[in-house]
Amino acid sequence: MTIPVIDPFNITTDSNLSFLTAALNPITVQQELTKNLPQPLQKSNLCAIKVIRHKPGRRCLIEYNLTHPNHSTIPITLLGKVRAKGTDFKSYQLNQALWQKGFTDNSNDGISIPEPIAIIPDFQMWLQRKVPGVTATKLLPQPQGITLAKRIAEAIHKLHQAKIPPQRCHTIADELRILHERLPLVSQLKPQWEPRLEQILAGCDRVAAITPEPQLLGIHRDFYPDQILIDNNRLYLLDLDLYCQGNPGLDIGNFIGHITEQSLRTLGNSEALVDRENALAERFIQLAGEALRPAIQSYTTLTLVRHIYISTQFPDRCQFTESLLELCEQRLK
Repeated sequence: MTIPVIDPFNITTDSNLSFLTAALNPITVQQELTKNLPQPLQKSNLCAIKVIRHKPGRRCLIEYNLTHPNHSTIPITLLGKVRAKGTDFKSYQLNQALWQKGFTDNSNDGISIPEPIAIIPDFQMWLQRKVPGVTATKLLPQPQGITLAKRIAEAIHKLHQAKIPPQRCHTIADELRILHERLPLVSQLKPQWEPRLEQILAGCDRVAAITPEPQLLGIHRDFYPDQILIDNNRLYLLDLDLYCQGNPGLDIGNFIGHITEQSLRTLGNSEALVDRENALAERFIQLAGEALRPAIQSYTTLTLVRHIYISTQFPDRCQFTESLLELCEQRLK
């Protein structure tokens, strides 16, 4: 039987990922799956291969469709996460630890992660089971958005309370460093904005200086609505590659900043989903403590400032750059 291989990105021409030629070869892939998958899946049959994401020179995501030999009508889909600089053992081990800490797909609280399955060293890849669902990005603007926002707060609080020791740290000083690196690049594109951008950076420095740092915990660090999948009453946390020790308020502030940016860009009003933002923040504060409120507000502002730069990287977002700049100026006043 011919096994289809779909590679719209032509990843084998990426010199940093040339080793993935084997990962797109059905015979080799079947051999590696048989060798590396856990016992219940070892006899699965490969049906299709598809590259679904590619960041040139850095990483890619490959989808493998399988069927179990005893249940040929039941599909199994695995996602292979690949890094050019080497297999991400830390992320795989983190996901294993979370799975064992109650993030399974039948957990009583309905908060899960996709099941980590195996590592394939020759592909510099680790595998997780693909889960169904719709992103919070699509569901938050819907009528059930406020209820969903509260559940998202509960999901990220569960991650913070898992207390799995991180292997790296991210502080508000690191956030400032990123902004001081990125915003001058916007000034190069729009020299007339340079004084305004400098004022914004100075404002960010002031915000950081007065933001209390509570007890640092293991945080997601890249938490925004696309990182949550909803399947009926179950929430899945995705993409924990940046998990680190940090301020829990960062995750909520980052999430709210993304909602605000999404509201501005897609609904024409930065406050269109403010009731969702408030529901998220208040439920999280109820769980984690009032002391985190200032950090949430600060990280929301810093996230929106970062979006000034991000907007310049996408042709369909450039028209919103000045609106984001004005919004940040207002917040920093």
